[in-house]
Amino acid sequence: MRELVVLGTASQVPGRTRNHNGYLLRWDGEGFLFDPGEGTQRQMLLAGVPASAITHLCVTHFHGDHCLGLPGVVQRLSLDGVAGPVRALYPASGQEYYDRLRHASVFHEVTTILPAPVTGDGPVREGPFGTLVARRLSHPVESFGYRLVEPDGRRMRPDLLARFGIGGPDVGRLQRDGSFATGDGTVTLDEVSEARPGQRFAFVMDTRLCDGVYALAEGVDLLVIESTFLSAEAALAERYGHLTVAQAARVAAESGVRRLVLTHFSQRYDDPARFHDEAAEIFDGEIVVAADLTRVGMPPRR
Repeated sequence: MRELVVLGTASQVPGRTRNHNGYLLRWDGEGFLFDPGEGTQRQMLLAGVPASAITHLCVTHFHGDHCLGLPGVVQRLSLDGVAGPVRALYPASGQEYYDRLRHASVFHEVTTILPAPVTGDGPVREGPFGTLVARRLSHPVESFGYRLVEPDGRRMRPDLLARFGIGGPDVGRLQRDGSFATGDGTVTLDEVSEARPGQRFAFVMDTRLCDGVYALAEGVDLLVIESTFLSAEAALAERYGHLTVAQAARVAAESGVRRLVLTHFSQRYDDPARFHDEAAEIFDGEIVVAADLTRVGMPPRR
């Protein structure tokens, strides 16, 4: 299963229909919870997502709408008996804020949470799922975006395997060794498979346009990106360190993004269609104007 579960889509002030931020990326057996704002624990319940699905807590920065739900999530992990380990990634410059949120109240701690403060650009976590990369963004406080990259691989072709008479356990041996000896000679992996590009995901929150935004978005299948303001408020966006929907769409268009998810909307707007319309003038790919409790799947492999 690879999908984005949207838990909240508001910016600084939540509304009647939009909770503070919260985004869970389910990626095979991993669960990356990005920016758990206030109310995330309840939103997970409404979305049907158990605490046990979380394996990583990823905080972009320590403004309240991106982190005030962290104490509740941390305590819920222990309440539900999740052994972990769960890795917590956050800007190292905000260590004091992480410490306060991590131990905000008294509770019986069960879950092992491993802090992994982010100090700069580059890989911050590697595993069977691929590589998680952080890039510094441009915001009044230090902020990092995240990019998840699955390594490229090979897809086995049943028709080619059949042509060479390879089946059963021999397929696994061929994948492991890169070649397999048959009665007619040696068959290489390249002869019975085709390239399978790895999937890519990016999460870009509170930032002005900067090199980091483009580095995160380059060639991704699914881009989740803030679009706090409509274009008419471009001056406000620049002043407060945010993107307009037109800027977010331009990033997607210039970076070859396949599916664009717009979110983090200012409370001043009550018509989501305006965000779609402005983005569609610039980006001709698939556009999702995020709503609370919706699910967005990863596009099929290229």
